[in-house]
Amino acid sequence: MQDFLTAALYKFVELPDFAELRAPLLACCEAQEVKGTLLLAAEGINGTIAGTPGGIAAVLAFLRADPRLATLEHKEAHAARMPFYRMKVRLKREIVTLGVPDVHPALMAGQYVKPADWNQLLDEPGVVLVDTRNDYEVGIGTFKGAINPATHSFSELPDWVDKEMAEGGKLAATNGKKPRVAMFCTGGIRCEKSTAFLRARGFDEVYHLEGGILKYLETVPQAKSYWQGECFVFDERVSVGHGLNMGDYTLCRSCRDPLSPDDRTSPLYELGVSCAHCHGNTTEQQKQGYRERQRQVELAGAHHRAHIGLRQPGSA
Repeated sequence: MQDFLTAALYKFVELPDFAELRAPLLACCEAQEVKGTLLLAAEGINGTIAGTPGGIAAVLAFLRADPRLATLEHKEAHAARMPFYRMKVRLKREIVTLGVPDVHPALMAGQYVKPADWNQLLDEPGVVLVDTRNDYEVGIGTFKGAINPATHSFSELPDWVDKEMAEGGKLAATNGKKPRVAMFCTGGIRCEKSTAFLRARGFDEVYHLEGGILKYLETVPQAKSYWQGECFVFDERVSVGHGLNMGDYTLCRSCRDPLSPDDRTSPLYELGVSCAHCHGNTTEQQKQGYRERQRQVELAGAHHRAHIGLRQPGSA
């Protein structure tokens, strides 16, 4: 059986000519039979691709041949089947949408904190710990003592920050001094941009977890960990725990919410069709359509074929 390699990557870097990079990058990926999605913007590159180990290595070498991307890092995972069905290189205003102009993570992100030093930072008095992920992600796991902004998209975070900077808020200044803030996210990209945003708002001491939650779970022993629960990931694993072992969550194929083992005991849960979160939001006609889709998925699985219509977690 062929082994496929998935590479998740991002880098904030000034790319004023990003539009001109699209065609040669797409051609390289297609020549190597690599599939997935890459986003290009003036602020950098972000995305996930999959292919043979040789194909992925060739695409990464192509990217790193650009001196601005020479230090591009990536995270790898192996898969028994190709997780994507086409290759897309998209031009965007931002590689992760915050919606605030003049925030430049390549120039003004907060201080990186390595996973081995993260617990020590959190133990220091007066540090405000903020989870920059969306509410459904926070709901299945987060760091002990972290604040959940309860956002439904990353672009809602600036409004939350501005509200919490007001008197009595979690980010309010004391005696004219803004608090020290530590921020984290799944892989590092959102907290890099959010710390840059806080610095633009006048915060001097802002920190973010280098490599994100995934690097922390990979490198910090569970016995010493401050992490509680599991971490949502945007692939077919759905969630991971310490050591990046696959977690207990699955995905509702109707509403895309992560489902715990308890969620799947609900009488409103039907595999591929509905869960307790969305059962009342879809019509019987829609449910019949989902049942037919699930039937096709199971039929394809029985014949060891990929089902093209099955959206990936986190896909548009």
